[in-house]
Amino acid sequence: MKELKGLSALIIEPHPGMRASLHNMLNLCGLAKIDDAASSGQAIRMLGSKSYDLILCEYDLDGGQDGQQMLEDLRHHKLMHASTMFFMVTGEGSFAKVVSAVELLPTDYILKPFTADNMLERIGRALDKRNAFVPVYELIDVGNERAAIAACAEGASLYPRYATDFLRLRAELHLLLGEAGDAEPIYAALYESKSIGWARLGQAKTQFLLGEYEAAQGTLEGLLENNKRFLDAYDWLARTHLAQGKPELAQAALSEAVALSPHAVRRLRRLGEAALAADDIEMAEKSLKLVVSKAKYSEFRDPEDHVRLVQTLVRKGDPLQAGAVIRDLDKSMGGQKNAELCSALCSAMLHAHTGNEERLQQSLDAALAANRHSVGGSNILKTELARHCLAHGREDGAAEVMREVMRNAPDSAAMTRAMAVFEQAGREELAKALARQSRQEVADMVAAGAARAGEGDFRGAVDLMGEAVTRLPDNPQVVFNAAVAVLKCLEHEGWDERMGQQALTFIAGVRRLDPRNPKLPVLSGLHQQLLRKYKPLGNSWMHPPDAR
Repeated sequence: MKELKGLSALIIEPHPGMRASLHNMLNLCGLAKIDDAASSGQAIRMLGSKSYDLILCEYDLDGGQDGQQMLEDLRHHKLMHASTMFFMVTGEGSFAKVVSAVELLPTDYILKPFTADNMLERIGRALDKRNAFVPVYELIDVGNERAAIAACAEGASLYPRYATDFLRLRAELHLLLGEAGDAEPIYAALYESKSIGWARLGQAKTQFLLGEYEAAQGTLEGLLENNKRFLDAYDWLARTHLAQGKPELAQAALSEAVALSPHAVRRLRRLGEAALAADDIEMAEKSLKLVVSKAKYSEFRDPEDHVRLVQTLVRKGDPLQAGAVIRDLDKSMGGQKNAELCSALCSAMLHAHTGNEERLQQSLDAALAANRHSVGGSNILKTELARHCLAHGREDGAAEVMREVMRNAPDSAAMTRAMAVFEQAGREELAKALARQSRQEVADMVAAGAARAGEGDFRGAVDLMGEAVTRLPDNPQVVFNAAVAVLKCLEHEGWDERMGQQALTFIAGVRRLDPRNPKLPVLSGLHQQLLRKYKPLGNSWMHPPDAR
């Protein structure tokens, strides 16, 4: 097939004979640039350094991780470009497994047995659609979402067979820009004309993002009445319940989704967390054990999963199992980021339960020391460390940790939760003092960056704010000012590709942390001005090429 020449492909298949067969089929289809991976870990390492036009992935992978879990990792960690065609190759007829993979939107399935002609037909259809959307993807890649929205409208007229898909992407871009009000009528019109489930889900998302939680809940419940298998709707319903302070209802929604699709690790994790918050220890234990087991073979396994499981087992009163989980953490994740902090905190939880005061204090010492040189530990993890410090006479350690948590608080609700740790221990004045200190420290960081820029040291401002983001990745004020520092540096010193990517990362961070920030349009506008000024990809950044 002439259109496939020049495309690159990655085959992810554990069995050499099948890899060779797929390789030959792709050759017959016209592809020559083909790489092979025998495991998900090898594939993820390859995708970390190289992109592919086409991925063929066997569902049943060796080593403990299946194709669905690998696709989940690729989507979550953005290791696969939007234009990459991902095909799941499987002979598996089990509904639970198939629905899990469908939920993560592979481009298509290729069911075994199949021929090269079958494969060519599937790839040809996918390639036709991809080619229609490439101009939009290119605009998104350079951060020109405004032009991408316009390109969606143009694409819908050029390719009417994909008009619905273009409208969906256009609505998603409005949500990305924090414009839920502009996305809502697109979703509404699609639902009224076609009764598409995901369009109704889009309406619920816009209601949630606008803070209309009761309306979102009603929309989602109505959607699920018509389609009990709409898994994404359960996830958003759980988020809506949590936003209204109803962890028991969030747990119930996630339980229903997991019963339908038991292989999605991140949903299992959310179910475990919701169950723990609702004090359903049995469900928390069951879910978190599955998370630890399934994530063990992922390149992105998280030692905090072990912490949540130990916390559950300690609350259950099972120190023997808790100790086994700590040993597994040390054995399987030693040397991983934050593993030392997680292990020490787990040990502190266990020794607090068994009443071993000496070992408890040693574990708290180790956890505090690990926290000082760790990067990336969640605020939840650190809050738990502070809670144990407060409960066992280590007020200075608790204050040290919670000052950091408060500096990194993404919103006022998170700050309130952090202060509540001290208030519940009868230290309300200390909570207020720490909050004042943390706010002042953040203000000082931002002022120091602004001062550097004011002195003409734009790169120094970027370096300073970049370090601040590394320390406080969830503080929207810090991330916003880091984005401003990068954009000002580009404005005054010229285009730099690495810094251009850094600007995109920081702007995306602001959208994630503070989507209603009234200054977001100004930030995006400055970025667009720089693209118009420097045209980093020639003129293609501004207008999609004529696809006709």
